Amino acid sequence: MRVYLVIIDETEEAHVALRFASRRAAKTGGVVHLLALVPKQVFNVFGGVQATIEEEARDRAEVLANGAAGELLSESGTMPQIAVRMGDGKGVIADYLVEHPEVAALVLGAAAEGAPGPLVAHFTASAGSLPCPLFVVPGGLTAEEIDRLS
Repeated sequence: MRVYLVIIDETEEAHVALRFASRRAAKTGGVVHLLALVPKQVFNVFGGVQATIEEEARDRAEVLANGAAGELLSESGTMPQIAVRMGDGKGVIADYLVEHPEVAALVLGAAAEGAPGPLVAHFTASAGSLPCPLFVVPGGLTAEEIDRLS
């Protein structure tokens, strides 16, 4: 079974990547894994305050992932696997790919304008060493264009 890994956040390009991956999964009999990233806090404050801030960030990531999962369920009738991980996005994704050798493609959305985004820039630069293909979906595509292309 093909597994398409989508990194989910609040950006429009994440939703473009999710739509593309869900369409590909439906057409190939595959499934979608959603990975929500919680950035590690780069400051130190009192332990209790920092723990609260990190917990709120994790809760927000879980809400995003569950919202995306609900969107996918309503569109395709399939429920994705959801993971929420804290840490540097590049390292977390690399670790996830090692832990989940069943992932057939990493699907990222590029920003519609300007730089493609830090994850796209990083993974396209190191695509030759990835354990799976990398799909970069242009963020400026309409829903109809994604449906046609996927």
